[in-house]
Amino acid sequence: MNKQKKPERAVLTVSHTSADGSMAELVLKDNATAFCTYGAGGLGIAPYLKHANGELRPIPPTNNLLKHAAVLLPSEASTYRDVSTLLEELRSYINRYVDISPDFVEVVCAYVLLTWVYEAFNELCYLRFSGDYGSGKSRALIVIGAVCNKPFFASAASTISPVFYTLDTFRGTLILDEADFRYSDLQADIVKIMNNGSTKGFPVLRQTQTETRDFDPRAFHVFGPKVVAMRKTFDDVALESRFLTEDMNSRSVRADIPFNLPDIQRDEALRLRNKLLMYRFQNLASTTICEDQVDRARSGRFNQTLVPLLSIAPTEDMRAAIRRYGELSEERTRSVRALSIEAELIGAIRELLASELTDAVSVGEIASALRQRVAGEFDRPITPRYVGQLLRRDLGLFTFKRHGAYVLPRSEEEKIERLAKRYGL
Repeated sequence: MNKQKKPERAVLTVSHTSADGSMAELVLKDNATAFCTYGAGGLGIAPYLKHANGELRPIPPTNNLLKHAAVLLPSEASTYRDVSTLLEELRSYINRYVDISPDFVEVVCAYVLLTWVYEAFNELCYLRFSGDYGSGKSRALIVIGAVCNKPFFASAASTISPVFYTLDTFRGTLILDEADFRYSDLQADIVKIMNNGSTKGFPVLRQTQTETRDFDPRAFHVFGPKVVAMRKTFDDVALESRFLTEDMNSRSVRADIPFNLPDIQRDEALRLRNKLLMYRFQNLASTTICEDQVDRARSGRFNQTLVPLLSIAPTEDMRAAIRRYGELSEERTRSVRALSIEAELIGAIRELLASELTDAVSVGEIASALRQRVAGEFDRPITPRYVGQLLRRDLGLFTFKRHGAYVLPRSEEEKIERLAKRYGL
């Protein structure tokens, strides 16, 4: 008796790279989705793809996110003259609708290219537009987000579950407006996405419910480029250091910037997405980190943030603009950190070690010196116990008990000097 052949399983897919290097990307044209394919046979359009375990099918146009343009796709892959010409088109498009500093225009253009080949890198930075209402930050998100790779538009009105599912499904660029959520639970989840999403290999684990009502842990892919707009900043200093931020309050909007976006902007963005899809096809396999762009004189986070962008930038002028903006961002971070309680604590320790010849200073002495430095600038009491927590937990310094009191040994001096440099002291 012949065994009945099992029907092939259809898997909904957004992007696929075959073993031979041929690529397929989801496109949307005339209210129909398909795969735009690229390989040895050139460009093509396919309604589905054959796969070892079945068929790969495009996500249908009835998908709610596609239907409501919450996720934007190319309609085809279009040719462009060269990367320099493509970048010039991007600059013209951005400057026509958004007023940002010239160096940040270069950062944005490089970042847009990065979104189309981001899988080639293991670490990514994020872009942020900061400012009050009416400063143009939401406009910047709409204009710049529209030319990123598979942009997913979300806002503070969103619940968090769709954000996880959409990032995992489409694996594109998160465009997040009003990212400083008002509710602590939402804020905590956004911070998880931001912290895990900058480095490849760190999915967010969440509990999901199966059809049989069993609970099943699931890993959600959140790695990818992100562009956000917010009025304030995140409390997490480490997360803050991952952003390249443009302060939209610092500029008055140019007179030629339209108050309302014309319909033609959507058409321009679509034409650019189509060219950028071709850029992805032609460059994803060959894109890699340029180690010669690493600046050993700069911090590890500076290099981690900028080197992928510098690796994308095709000219030295563009790389110089990116470096200038990165240096400005690093200086801002240091200035903020220099005003923190940790910075004041490091300053107090350095003064005590310089004035005393003993092999250790007591935590009580450090607390007393810190109280004199801050003089009521911080709300909570500066007690030896609190200072001990800051030393061990936040600064990673070693303390031990001597004659009933905790002390900080002089052997930690080298580590303290490294911390002083990190905090801009």
